[in-house]
Amino acid sequence: MSTKRVFELTQDGVDRLKEELIDLEENKRPQNLQQLKEAREQGDLSENADYDAARTEQSKIEARINEINNILKYAKIIRNSDKDTIEIGKVVTIKYLDNNKTKKFRLVGTLEANPMLNKISVDSPIGKALIGLELGSQTTYKTQTNKTFQIEVVEISNENI
Repeated sequence: MSTKRVFELTQDGVDRLKEELIDLEENKRPQNLQQLKEAREQGDLSENADYDAARTEQSKIEARINEINNILKYAKIIRNSDKDTIEIGKVVTIKYLDNNKTKKFRLVGTLEANPMLNKISVDSPIGKALIGLELGSQTTYKTQTNKTFQIEVVEISNENI
């Protein structure tokens, strides 16, 4: 008996996946089919680099379409609650107690994580340390490089960042 993996996503994450799926199906797939047609018209396919490149791109497009469809099929949309505890989907501001610097980010599922956009996975060391904490709570977490940080929760919200 196999278990289905559930993908925890925010509504924004689901919307972005749907947009990507539409782009793949309505733009990239037809463009790729045109590239394949043009490469076939060049003749001998055994040594045709354009044909090989187009086939490779076709495989990537189809694999991503299947991946997105699977994610959307098993997606669990995270709804923001009014609870004052940290959970997936919340925007959290923390203060590093060693230097008093603050950092603001949204806790998201693994698929949506993007530190450059201040979206931190709940499965990351800091994400795991923060889940369930309340405003004013202090905790310590250890990074994958064994560096330890002491932090305090200074704000919890449902806002967008």
